[in-house]
Amino acid sequence: MPRSPHRLTAGALAALLGASTLGLGLAAPTAQAAPGDVVISENFDDGQVPAGWRAVSGPWSVVDGRLVVSGGQISRMTFGENLTNYRLDADVRFEQVANATRWAGVLVDAPADGAVPWWQAVMRTTSTAANGIEIAQRTPSNGWNVPFTASAPTDAGVGRDVAVSIEVRGTQVRWFFDGAPVLEGRVQRTADGVQGLVADGSTVSFDNVVVTEIEPATLNQGDGELPAIAAHRGYSAVNPENTLAALVAGARAGAAWVETDVHTSADGVPVIMHDDTVDRTTPGSGRASGLTGPALTGLDAGSWFDAAFAAQRVPTLDEALEVTARSTSDLLLEIKGPETPAEVARTLDAVRAAGMADRTLVQSFDEAVLRAARAHDPSIRLGLLRGQLDADPVAVSRDLGVVAYNPSFGALRNRPSLVGELNAAGVAVFAWTADAATDWAWLTDAGVDGIITNRPGALGGWLTAREQAPAPAPAPAPTVTVVAPADGSTVERGERFAVAASTTDATDVTVTLDGAAVTSGSIEASALTLGRHTVTATASGAGGTATASSTFEVVVTAEGLRGRLIAADVSLGQLQQMLTAVQKEDWGRLRNAVVRHVADAATRARLLEEIDALAG
Repeated sequence: MPRSPHRLTAGALAALLGASTLGLGLAAPTAQAAPGDVVISENFDDGQVPAGWRAVSGPWSVVDGRLVVSGGQISRMTFGENLTNYRLDADVRFEQVANATRWAGVLVDAPADGAVPWWQAVMRTTSTAANGIEIAQRTPSNGWNVPFTASAPTDAGVGRDVAVSIEVRGTQVRWFFDGAPVLEGRVQRTADGVQGLVADGSTVSFDNVVVTEIEPATLNQGDGELPAIAAHRGYSAVNPENTLAALVAGARAGAAWVETDVHTSADGVPVIMHDDTVDRTTPGSGRASGLTGPALTGLDAGSWFDAAFAAQRVPTLDEALEVTARSTSDLLLEIKGPETPAEVARTLDAVRAAGMADRTLVQSFDEAVLRAARAHDPSIRLGLLRGQLDADPVAVSRDLGVVAYNPSFGALRNRPSLVGELNAAGVAVFAWTADAATDWAWLTDAGVDGIITNRPGALGGWLTAREQAPAPAPAPAPTVTVVAPADGSTVERGERFAVAASTTDATDVTVTLDGAAVTSGSIEASALTLGRHTVTATASGAGGTATASSTFEVVVTAEGLRGRLIAADVSLGQLQQMLTAVQKEDWGRLRNAVVRHVADAATRARLLEEIDALAG
């Protein structure tokens, strides 16, 4: 859509400052959008606030073809519908600001009535400041949670449009400033949150607001991207595994995924438990599948780890889904086999009922579980767990229809090239379970898409340090110089001369003489024609290439010619006649003698060339 060149006149701005708050109804629900569909497109050229846009707070109106709000504290306009994956584009302009700390931008996920809590992606006029760009939450208690800040390439300033683009894929948010990516973060999503615009303590105008449905996030990380963090059984290094406390802690540590395990009880209740039996992590005894739901959920699942966690009980899947849905993490859910198709279906139905189908990857070691899951809910994403690698993991992945092949770290070490093979087939790789920095480095260098770890907080810090580490210094550019023959020098045709080049920071050097490759060392000038010749040296290295050349001249002297006459196949008397002509510089007589007495045509032609050169 073309950018509208609207600017507010002084009179329009004065009228705007006295505008009253609009009260508008919500839009009727629209049909489900598909990737690529433009859901909203507004340029305000008709002079009206669009139907269904709700001014929650602040004086909003359309002036000179732009939607404008002035002054006030946290003015908000909501619109649109609940979308899981979308891009919101808008031209945003600060017209007046109270001070440089004021901000404006986009509501990413907000109640239609504008109540707390909501998430926003905003900028300040001084957007090059360390916190000039933000992804922040207005909390349920009307406070601020600002977990993500960055700086923009330039200041937004006052009186100029900034092309703001916000991409939302599930809980993932990417912030673009005039087309440049400036910030990424994760936000909590709600089942009914909509989009909106927001401004604080400023007069701000908006134009060309477009909301487009986009493709969901893929599991595959792009080239050079760091792996996603998956908190193994929650943050199990500092919490009892597979408890609600561990799941919440994993999300709060910034893990993109929390991983947990589900069994089905004897009476059909999906519960969170890793082992087949409850003996290790609870005071109970027996197989999880042999106990009822109430019996399982009544068990203390925290005291074995520390008395401080005595209140933690074995959670149901529904409870785990509820706390994860309220977090910024997605769910990596392992179904422990064997499970009947009905039990698998019950687990998947619970995931979908919790609104977590788009935020869950179901994985299992049991291929029968994965086939049952595919049959029951073909849209659910699946991952195959492996302790040892298959002979052809790509073929197995295609056969099972999985989007992730998740091997043990130990198995992957024996075949790191597998990551590239699976990624090329569109299959992600999440390796388990790695807790040491040396292992994280190896997996990151191998290009895995995710690392499953008991220490998500530590891994997050390690990845941040790696991302912020200074880029390696560029390799120095090579240099090269032709040291022999010297530029402008002369070489007598009968002599040998050296060819040599000097280089720095080079891994390969080629030398040519008149375009033909030669090796450094001694070369016979007798094979060259009289006149100018060029030696060229090219050096290449990690820092690029460099070229240098030297031009020299092959000449003939009377002394040199005398030596070549002596070497010619002529009689002694004929040779004496020719040497006398050289001594007297009688070049005409010498020429006639060479023509008469030198039988070899090549030798004769070369001698005649040299005689003509001396004759001038």
